[in-house]
Amino acid sequence: MTATDIAPEALADLPAARPAWVNDAVLTRLTRWVEREEGSTAVVSPLAPYDQRPTAAVPTSSPDAVAAAVAGARVAQKPWATRDFADRAAVMLRFYDLLVERQDQVIDLIQWEMGKSRFSAWQEILQVGNIARHYARHGAAYLKDNKVRGAVPGLSRVKEVRVAKGVVGIISPWNYPLYLGVGDAIPALLAGNGVVSKGDDQTALTLLWARDLMAEAGLPTELWRIVVGDGPTVGGALIDHVDYICFTGSTRTGRLVGARAGERLIGASLELGGKNPLIVRADADLDKAVAGTIAAAFANTGQMCIHTERVLVHRDVYDEFKQRLVRAVKRLTLGQTFDYSVEVGSMASAAQLATVVAHVDDAVAQGATVLAGGRARPDLGPLMYEPTVLEGVTPSMTVCLQETFGPVISLYPVAHDNEAIAKANEGSYGLSASIWSQDIAAAEAMATLIRAGSVNINDGAGLAAASIEAGMGGMGDSGLGRRHGAEGIRKYTESQTVASIRGMSLAVAGEDIEKFVKQGNAQLKLLRKLRVR
Repeated sequence: MTATDIAPEALADLPAARPAWVNDAVLTRLTRWVEREEGSTAVVSPLAPYDQRPTAAVPTSSPDAVAAAVAGARVAQKPWATRDFADRAAVMLRFYDLLVERQDQVIDLIQWEMGKSRFSAWQEILQVGNIARHYARHGAAYLKDNKVRGAVPGLSRVKEVRVAKGVVGIISPWNYPLYLGVGDAIPALLAGNGVVSKGDDQTALTLLWARDLMAEAGLPTELWRIVVGDGPTVGGALIDHVDYICFTGSTRTGRLVGARAGERLIGASLELGGKNPLIVRADADLDKAVAGTIAAAFANTGQMCIHTERVLVHRDVYDEFKQRLVRAVKRLTLGQTFDYSVEVGSMASAAQLATVVAHVDDAVAQGATVLAGGRARPDLGPLMYEPTVLEGVTPSMTVCLQETFGPVISLYPVAHDNEAIAKANEGSYGLSASIWSQDIAAAEAMATLIRAGSVNINDGAGLAAASIEAGMGGMGDSGLGRRHGAEGIRKYTESQTVASIRGMSLAVAGEDIEKFVKQGNAQLKLLRKLRVR
């Protein structure tokens, strides 16, 4: 079964997936936020995963519209940056309240545009809410002045201050349109920046809904701009005009983004791909490890950067773990509903389904065994694919070390911890990892030997990502920079040193130079003797 084998008559029999409340008036209100040139009629009409019908015609932005959006945001940013942090935080807390109150609307949009299960969509509410609340409450502390000792003790004062970058560009993907689109914009705005966002065309309405809600919360109209269009054209234009770029997406595209930012000498944070390992030690609680593996592998239908794709199990418990895992995977409920009755939803696009099909078919053709799943399910929806467990995967198979980004995991037996660590570090990625063990100290020691930006112990993938006070990001080909925590807001600022002195000057000339040198040398010896820094 391939991604193109879906019969047209099967699609014709599907009920329309468009939520009933999304009428023409709603679409007009949302799409008004798209930056576009006057008179432009260019639109994009993505296909809804549930029925492969167009969601809505969303206007697209030209490079000139992108440039104008950045220029407008730059004007609005200056007075915004001078407002007290408490005023900016009040806007975010109002947004938080509105988000919680009206969450069903955006959950509907996420499902309609992206196809995930409702619980996976709700998790975006949880994450964005936590980010908004955290940075509104703690952002001022992250950005406060840092006073340090000056060159002349007692007479000089020095402080490091945080100054907003100016206008931040955010390019976010389709798999978490609210979390990755809005969750990165919140700290950028709170740090005093203007923002221009480009979400993926597939999920433009979700980002526009959030922009509309932020306006209702009191965010200045011109401060956060939304552009829509293809990555090379619109994304490239965005990088060419902003003062900092935040990108989440594939490693291949991330390299291009980083290179283009480097040409302009602007900063960039890049969260990229992963082929994330999960280790089951011999002493692990197997029932909990099975449940954690399923959550990490099949949440969001496996379409998340930090999801587990490789499961490394100690050989002493391998057979028992495998049996329990396969039983549990086969019990998972699949489907397309706008309620919480299914656990695994649809793939987001025919292209993503085709990638999953290709990886699994290639593995099977080379001798891998399918323990569960392994096939598309057009009877449940045009882009449905079963949660899949593979065994006997070898390095020659595409699925071994290349990112699949779908509901597919491979099992590997390992003889000991050192082998598990070595296998976990295979490949070029380093985003997320997981270790299951009842010996926390041993697991923590292993964690430091694994190349990964986050390591979860006795959790699959979400624990570190949900810990908003801690940074989240990758090593190696999984990117650079961090979201969340102190760096998640400080990266949107420049560090500026402000130094002042009274009663004297460090400027010397003529006959005073030798005297100044003697005094300086005496000071160096005294400070060394007194053990002062």
